[in-house]
Amino acid sequence: MKRKLKLKLKRPLPQPQGERTERLIASMVTYLTTECHLSPNTIQAYSRDLARFRSWLGTRNPTNLTIADLSDYAAWLHKQSLAPASVARHIISLKVFFRYLQLEGVMQDNLAELLGCQKLWQKIPTVIPPYQIDDFLTAPWSEDRYWRRDRAILEVLYASGCRASEIAGLNSSDVHLEERFCRLHGKGNKQRLVPLGEKAIAACQAYVEHERPKLAAQGFESPAFFLTKTGRPLRREAIWELVKKYAARAGIDPAVSPHTLRHSFATHLLAGGADLRQVQELLGHASIATTQIYTHVDQTRLKKVHAAYHPRA
Repeated sequence: MKRKLKLKLKRPLPQPQGERTERLIASMVTYLTTECHLSPNTIQAYSRDLARFRSWLGTRNPTNLTIADLSDYAAWLHKQSLAPASVARHIISLKVFFRYLQLEGVMQDNLAELLGCQKLWQKIPTVIPPYQIDDFLTAPWSEDRYWRRDRAILEVLYASGCRASEIAGLNSSDVHLEERFCRLHGKGNKQRLVPLGEKAIAACQAYVEHERPKLAAQGFESPAFFLTKTGRPLRREAIWELVKKYAARAGIDPAVSPHTLRHSFATHLLAGGADLRQVQELLGHASIATTQIYTHVDQTRLKKVHAAYHPRA
């Protein structure tokens, strides 16, 4: 009897379902990092989304959820006052998690695949009008502590159409001012070369000559092109804050973000007559379907096309 009692005591206690779900999520994050080699930003997005799913799930087992339960989760996300694009990303994160559970043999049927996501064209992006661009890009003044750096950031964002994460990951070795281009590291560590205009080059040269040496002298020895006051790489969150700060100063909707400059870059190119394929390459879009959203934004271009080619225009 004593031997049987000892054996029973040595058996591990059943793991609470909540802890088991957290362990599965952590395991998936490790898999995506080490096996799939996804970018840190993508990994962080999946982690945040699944933390929200874990909060909604409570003590329930994700493998026992029905399609009705998953529909309730989608409805719950909408009630959290999330943007439509954020809700769509949460659904995608859930699908990826369930695919991983299938891969590991934890579940057989992935009901999350039955959940629909909002189509990209249903969310037309905000664009800064061309007549407001100059006021925005010159909003950093000499009274600002690092106004040359901030002006260079805004100029590069608009000149290249890069993402906030791409400009945060921009190293000095990626910026070629004499050759008038920069190398961007996009999603999935895909690289692309993007030309820089005269004003962006002038702003970067002023930053390199007058401010970056002082920031780099702080001793951190970072290879990043844009540095903080302590000489460290500028975080993408800080870039968001800078964009909102100078947008408010220029009298532009404070809801703008670095992505607004990316949208403006693409829309203004199309309005100037650029080919959709060329804009796709500059933006680093894997599919032209993603780039086509900007044809819905630029109504003046569509009117010109209609007037030029429709027989009854």
